[in-house]
Amino acid sequence: MLKQCLFILLAVSLVSVAVPFAAAQDSPPNNQQSPPDNGHWHHGPPDPVQRTQELTKKLQLTSDQQTKVQDILQSEQAQMESLRHDNSLSEQDRRSKMMDMHKSTDTQIRALLDSNQQKKWDEMQAKRDQWGHGHHGPHDAGDHQGPPPQQ
Repeated sequence: MLKQCLFILLAVSLVSVAVPFAAAQDSPPNNQQSPPDNGHWHHGPPDPVQRTQELTKKLQLTSDQQTKVQDILQSEQAQMESLRHDNSLSEQDRRSKMMDMHKSTDTQIRALLDSNQQKKWDEMQAKRDQWGHGHHGPHDAGDHQGPPPQQ
């Protein structure tokens, strides 16, 4: 009887230690999480501070440019958030307004850049646009479909 109690106690102890350890192995530590492909997160709106830091590295922004870019991105984020909560618009109208806001933000940022930075910016936008066209669903195919089937 004593052996059974000790065995059960030992088994329960092992399980209570092993379960949290196994769960910890499944998820990476907070400081070691890495973003998905291309170093960009795909969940939620981009953080203006992080986006400014990325652009600073890629475009060698001056401190004055950094301040202005961050202000532009923060303004865009606030407008986008407001638009997300506007239930008076259809999904299509909301999407269209968001695209217009994004284009406006891109134009404002480009206007702050010198000619070399603008060249890099344009290359970055071209890559983004090229990536976007290849990763949309069939609803965006539009005129890119082949001819209609023959009867």
